[in-house]
Amino acid sequence: MLLLFIDRSFTVPSFDVQVKLGRGNMEIELEQGWEIIERGITRLKNILEGLPEPKFSSTNYMELYTTVYNMCTQKPHDYSQQLYDRYRESIEDYINSMVLPSLREKHDEFMPRELVKRWENHKVLVRWLSHIFHYLDPEFIPRRSLLPLREVGFICFRNLVYHAFYRDLRVWVLSLIDQEREGEEIDRALLKNVVDIFVEIGMGRMDCYDNDLEAAMLKATAVYYSRKASNWILEDSCPDYLFKVEECLKREKDRVSHSLHSRSEPKLLEKVQNELLSLHENQLLENKDSGLHVLLRDDMVDDLSRMFRLFSRLRYGLETVADLFRQHVTGEGTALVKQAEDAASNKKCLSEPDSVGLQVFVRKVIELHDKYLAYVSDCFQNHTLFHKALKEAFEIFCNKGVSGSSSAELLATFCDNILKKGGSEKLSDEAIEETLEKVVKVLAYISDKDLFAEFYRKKLARRLLFDKSANDDHERSILTKLKQQCGGQFTSKMEGMVTDLTLARENQTSFEEYLGNNANANPGIDLTVTVLTTGFWPSYKSFDLNLPVEMVKCVEVFREFYQTKTKHRKITWIYSLGTCNLIGKFEPKTMELIVTTYQASALLLFNTADRLSYSEIMAQLNLTDDDVVRLLHSLSCAKYKILIKDPNTKTISPTDSFEFNTKFTDKMRRIKIPLPPVDEKKKVIEDVDKDRRYAIDASIVRIMKSRKTLCHQPLVMECVAQLGRMFKPDIKAIKKRIEDLISRDYLERDKDNPNLFRYLA
Repeated sequence: MLLLFIDRSFTVPSFDVQVKLGRGNMEIELEQGWEIIERGITRLKNILEGLPEPKFSSTNYMELYTTVYNMCTQKPHDYSQQLYDRYRESIEDYINSMVLPSLREKHDEFMPRELVKRWENHKVLVRWLSHIFHYLDPEFIPRRSLLPLREVGFICFRNLVYHAFYRDLRVWVLSLIDQEREGEEIDRALLKNVVDIFVEIGMGRMDCYDNDLEAAMLKATAVYYSRKASNWILEDSCPDYLFKVEECLKREKDRVSHSLHSRSEPKLLEKVQNELLSLHENQLLENKDSGLHVLLRDDMVDDLSRMFRLFSRLRYGLETVADLFRQHVTGEGTALVKQAEDAASNKKCLSEPDSVGLQVFVRKVIELHDKYLAYVSDCFQNHTLFHKALKEAFEIFCNKGVSGSSSAELLATFCDNILKKGGSEKLSDEAIEETLEKVVKVLAYISDKDLFAEFYRKKLARRLLFDKSANDDHERSILTKLKQQCGGQFTSKMEGMVTDLTLARENQTSFEEYLGNNANANPGIDLTVTVLTTGFWPSYKSFDLNLPVEMVKCVEVFREFYQTKTKHRKITWIYSLGTCNLIGKFEPKTMELIVTTYQASALLLFNTADRLSYSEIMAQLNLTDDDVVRLLHSLSCAKYKILIKDPNTKTISPTDSFEFNTKFTDKMRRIKIPLPPVDEKKKVIEDVDKDRRYAIDASIVRIMKSRKTLCHQPLVMECVAQLGRMFKPDIKAIKKRIEDLISRDYLERDKDNPNLFRYLA
């Protein structure tokens, strides 16, 4: 007994019945049974052909199924093999008699339409017959290792129909694709159905699609776009060409989704990219009238974004774009350097200072960085290649000096101009914060960060000590940014300086309380002392200035006060940093003079003398020639002539003599008399060089202590890598420090190999 399973994919109407089959008493002969089956198959074929036939019911189906079942299960005459063969023969007969003739009489687009129709009918026929002959599939076919019924049916179509027509079909497909590429309307549904034949005829494998259609389609695509590219590259600008390329890629992708198999998309797009982009890459990017340089110059953001999107598809496309981007930025930056150099040279010819011009140069560098960083972010999607290119470009021109000033010095001066009171940069608080952020970003490209740190520290000291800092919050803010960029060691001294000033204010408050509580200790002069920690601040010259008697008592009073707080610290007075407010009683009017401690000491000498010579002033003050020349020049030869010099020349000489100018006057009642500025650049550079020697020594010892033995080249390279964050060490300097460490018994050379060093514990 057998319970029949009715397959829901079968197109004949199903009935909710259970049919029990059993082997009858009468044996069915082959021809007798086949005649029944053949009649049913003929009816099915007629239905497919649209001929008038009664409805094929489940009863008709069960009769055929039962006949096949009985012919396969009766003993001893099992006709399974014969039925398997005749199944194939019946399909082949239908193809030869009905399908092929109908196809051969069709031409142009009617042939593919007919083929699609015949393929759909064939699938229905195979499904019907597979159900009728179903008993062969689970029993007979596996036992004999034969092909399944469905596969046999498809192979018949492939061998008889597909192989005869696929070439014509391929020509038609390629023609239709070309028509659509040229903007003509096509029957996309028909194209999709035809392409599906190439896919489905492989029965799970893509050989037919790949070999019989896709290979030719890719070749035709290359030819088509090669022809297009040859015309476009001559006619269009780079932006117009790239716009067309992007549109072509979009249309090809759309074509795949509507008409082709999805596996063709990457190969098809690669062909288009190769013909339109790869083969014309340099010609497009380096076009002098509309290439990458022009797009960057003219701020053509949309076109740059499109260029990035397109060239990112190519294997090495972005490397080429990034390299040209680097060249362009380098050229722009180098032009700024040359422009600043030329401007500085012109100023020198006119004997005018060019500090403003150099500040403008730094501002332009920052603006240049803003511009191209925006390109990297917005157009190039923050791709690492473009960040690297931007970094390399800025490192090239940012480390070039301008008019004898290094970039480190210029950047430190720029910061000073922003942060000090009365600077030329008049910015809001938000603009200052934003500018400081940008300065720190530019600092990342400077190799001599230690030089910047020393220049910045010098200028920070002057802002803090002379109350020139515009805003304490901004001072702390940039230190935080520098710390994040360069590390805690970079800003530790600067942070200590800011902290010192806070503590100094508290200390001054305590001193004033001390004076209030000790009436005998009051020196009679308002005194403000700023106590600094030696290690944080730049080194300053300390001379034993012979203070005027009025000031001596001030110093003694503060020393006594400070000893009440701590007895283990030594106070060293830096008079060169001091300022004094003197009351000058001139004949026209009394005026307040804001001067340095040196200037005040010199002027107070004239309270007890009407006329003093250069040598007398020098001896009484106990200062060097340079300092005496500077302070006397500021008092007698500069804007405010508090002293009258004899002879009346513009230079100070040891034979000069001076007397107080009682007739001096000015429209202001309070004037500041500055000392001529001292060029501290040389001192800063010397200090940095000294620190670098210590840093190289420490690095070499640190490396050798961990390695014990190391050859010369690896030692040098590792030393460069360790120190690279702060400065770029000179190879010759490293070699010199190695020799010095050997002489000091930190290292020794191997006796057999002079390039091998050993660490001496």
